[in-house]
Amino acid sequence: MPVFITLLTFLLMECVTWLTHKYVMHGWLWVLHDDHHNKNPNEVLEKNDSFFIIFAIPSILLFAAGTYLPGYGNYLFVGLGILLYGIAYFLVHEIFIHQRIKLFTRSNNFYLRALRKAHKIHHKHLGKEDGECFGMLWVPTKYFKDELRKK
Repeated sequence: MPVFITLLTFLLMECVTWLTHKYVMHGWLWVLHDDHHNKNPNEVLEKNDSFFIIFAIPSILLFAAGTYLPGYGNYLFVGLGILLYGIAYFLVHEIFIHQRIKLFTRSNNFYLRALRKAHKIHHKHLGKEDGECFGMLWVPTKYFKDELRKK
């Protein structure tokens, strides 16, 4: 059961990410996300990086509840699913896509090429309106089709 809860939470986090990215980051918290679309090349950190803290808080609270509150042990595995998604997000978004740490610079994997293309399309919109591709790991089918046509 713990593995199921962790995996289900990880998968549901893609939905949470999509909704939060579209309606919060490109909505009322655009003030924090704007510098991610309109970069200042002299800045190492972005205001957008504060979302890592914001998203870590539920995971931390769930770990604490699952550890210290009798009868809430499964919350630990929900917190773990959120944590694992956060790690995946960091690896995929910050390292692979935006190359904030220069690793995985020459990947030719079909899925990763489609993922990078979808994110590039997301960033072609510099304002908070008219965005697309708000998820992180789920890639719309059309980007896979684009990659298939290239072969």
